[in-house]
Amino acid sequence: MKKLAIALDSIKIKPITNQLDFEEAGEIIESLIDADLIEDPQDRKRALDILEAVTVLAIDYEKRHFPIPKPDPIEAIKERMDQLHLTRKDVAPYFGGENRVSEVLNKKRNLTIKMIRELSRNLGISADTLLAVQ
Repeated sequence: MKKLAIALDSIKIKPITNQLDFEEAGEIIESLIDADLIEDPQDRKRALDILEAVTVLAIDYEKRHFPIPKPDPIEAIKERMDQLHLTRKDVAPYFGGENRVSEVLNKKRNLTIKMIRELSRNLGISADTLLAVQ
């Protein structure tokens, strides 16, 4: 039987408004991470419900206070080319020629809507990423 490192009755679900609250939430999440292994069905459900609620609150706090910046569109293209082992020649059709590839990747020319469509369709890069301010 899985033994909890924290008593469920001692856990208070509350809004996360500062770093200390966030750290406490992390401790609760860590202590309940294996809650699905609890044998007693009632305790397991209660622990999983608490885990879900605290996790939702922690994710919300994290999104507001530690946002992940959107990737640079050109860096996203270069990264995807690297992942797929593509050369500039390979992607030239999506840009309208090899010269355009160099100009765009060297940030001397902006992406056009047609390029964005082609890159999104053929390389699987989201249009939102490619439309980011350049």
